[in-house]
Amino acid sequence: MTGHVDSDALRSLVERLSTLTRESGSDDERRAAELIAAELIAAGAERVRLEDERVHGTYWWPVGLPTAAAAVAGALGRRGLAVFAGALGAASVAGDIRFGPRPLRRLLPQRTTVNVVGEIGPADAPRTVVLISHHDAAHTGLIFSPTPVRVLTERFPAAIERTDTGPPLMWGAVGGPLLVALGALLRRPLLRRLGTLLSAGYAAAMADIGARRVVPGANDNATGCAALAGIARVLAGDPPPGTRVILLSTGSEESFSEGMVAFGRRHFRSLPTETTTFISFDTLGSPHLLALEGEGFLGIFEYPKDLLALVATTARELGIELKPGLRTRSGTDGVVPLRAGYPTVSLSSVDRFKQLPHYHLPTDTTEHVQWRQVADAVRLSEAVVRRLSAA
Repeated sequence: MTGHVDSDALRSLVERLSTLTRESGSDDERRAAELIAAELIAAGAERVRLEDERVHGTYWWPVGLPTAAAAVAGALGRRGLAVFAGALGAASVAGDIRFGPRPLRRLLPQRTTVNVVGEIGPADAPRTVVLISHHDAAHTGLIFSPTPVRVLTERFPAAIERTDTGPPLMWGAVGGPLLVALGALLRRPLLRRLGTLLSAGYAAAMADIGARRVVPGANDNATGCAALAGIARVLAGDPPPGTRVILLSTGSEESFSEGMVAFGRRHFRSLPTETTTFISFDTLGSPHLLALEGEGFLGIFEYPKDLLALVATTARELGIELKPGLRTRSGTDGVVPLRAGYPTVSLSSVDRFKQLPHYHLPTDTTEHVQWRQVADAVRLSEAVVRRLSAA
């Protein structure tokens, strides 16, 4: 039996977070973290703390610099330089978007991001469930215009209906430099020029994003923060037996999950994969709630089928409709524990075009949030936590 979800409290937190310019690693991101920490304390969570982590805080520099270098090398046409810059650029971007070592980020300017961590239940409980949101907000950019998707949907509705995976938006950031290197290595000028154009296009797109303002981020991801606070209120009043619940809101998710990666460096060694489950909340306020089947910028990482089945069964019993079978070629914080070997599920939502409405746009405001879906995500995750506890 799930507890009552206070929809007014969900809306209030989303509205307050949306007034802050929550750029990754900024002062307003810290203010958002402090606000969420206060909400968790008021909800009855224990051991609530802020954890400072050093991050770079963008993705447009780690992606833009290698693609720009490949574009310049390709345009100059010097074979050795093009092979070197193209291959290094492709490897650098591929490693970055797959959450690899990320050496380039360590060479770039650093800032401080803030993770919020609270707990419910005994620290030595035999089972742990980690609930994740993120409280920073994204920059907008021309690349996020919804017009191409709408045009394609209107012209090819049957094709969109058959599609179950999002478009590969970051493939060209790896493919462009790789084509520069291959074209130069194989002495194929046309291939090199194609890679040069593609690399230059990605470098320009990254520069555009970096120059733009931060969006309100009501749906992405103030709704996830509200869900985190909402389930804290419910579980603190009736803690699941034998279970430690960690409530985690990360900073710098919009710089490709740097806050979540930092949490992993700090805490994964103390969280056994056999007894720890992660549930991620990201962009919950669109018309159709879902549990992602898989995600990844470069290669899809599949979420565990048994956990997805548990979520689907629980949703049916609660009368919550989940849109099935969708994957995305992007990344939420859920990918980080998934790749580390933890059973993980990532809750999100989409519109009728199978897209995130107002994604990274100035129109991502509170009036466009579907509050029922946010409340349903709280009810569903609470019920899943209790079933995991009972198991």
